[in-house]
Amino acid sequence: MQILPGTDVAELFHRLVAEQVPGRRGLAAWRSLLRAHATLMRRLDTDLEQATGLALADFDALAQLAQAHGALRMTELADRALISRSGMSRRVARLVAEGLIRRDKTGTDGRGVVVALTQAGITRLAKTAPLHARGISKLFVAQLDDQELALLEHALNKVIVDCSFG
Repeated sequence: MQILPGTDVAELFHRLVAEQVPGRRGLAAWRSLLRAHATLMRRLDTDLEQATGLALADFDALAQLAQAHGALRMTELADRALISRSGMSRRVARLVAEGLIRRDKTGTDGRGVVVALTQAGITRLAKTAPLHARGISKLFVAQLDDQELALLEHALNKVIVDCSFG
């Protein structure tokens, strides 16, 4: 497609989207989902980091390990945290350097890596989890009634996509 100089880019964009989404059905809901996710995550990250010095993504890695009884294979941790394996490797390296987690070899061939919480990681998680949970409660849960929460959960569960973040 050749775009001529002077083309009304807003109109072009509107037309291109309308070709793929008849009647623009659902686009307002999609934009609201993106905006809600982005603003909530930004606020939760900012609040957590200011209060505890721990980034939300680091907290998530520690929380995923805790929910798995303290340890996971590196690939499982990346999948649960919805981050690429290379991104998780960098995050794990940082958390190991801070003493919050440790890496252990697994299996007879020694190629597998298990990531486990350290005592310092458990202590840090215990200090940050209540603050994070309060943020979720205040910024998200308190804004919706029980019916809205149930409807939102049901609707979002219908559109979860199975993907690999390899």
